[in-house]
Amino acid sequence: MELLHQVSIMLEIVVMVLGVLIATIKKRRYGWLIALSFGIYVFHDITQYLSLNIPKDMIYFVFFVATGSILIAVWRVYQRISG
Repeated sequence: MELLHQVSIMLEIVVMVLGVLIATIKKRRYGWLIALSFGIYVFHDITQYLSLNIPKDMIYFVFFVATGSILIAVWRVYQRISG
């Protein structure tokens, strides 16, 4: 199961980098929102993997930011593809 956790973190990093590429190369601002969301997921998973003691209130707040960020990004993608 530990290997699965490590692979998941690596995939989150790939998605985060792709978000940055969408923002910088494709000039789509929603790429930054994708990168932010997945950067938060990477942060959380690494703290869990390393058994760091992060206050739950902070975790709830950063997950709220991640959820809001990905919601806005997906909304913008939806608007773009629906014309």
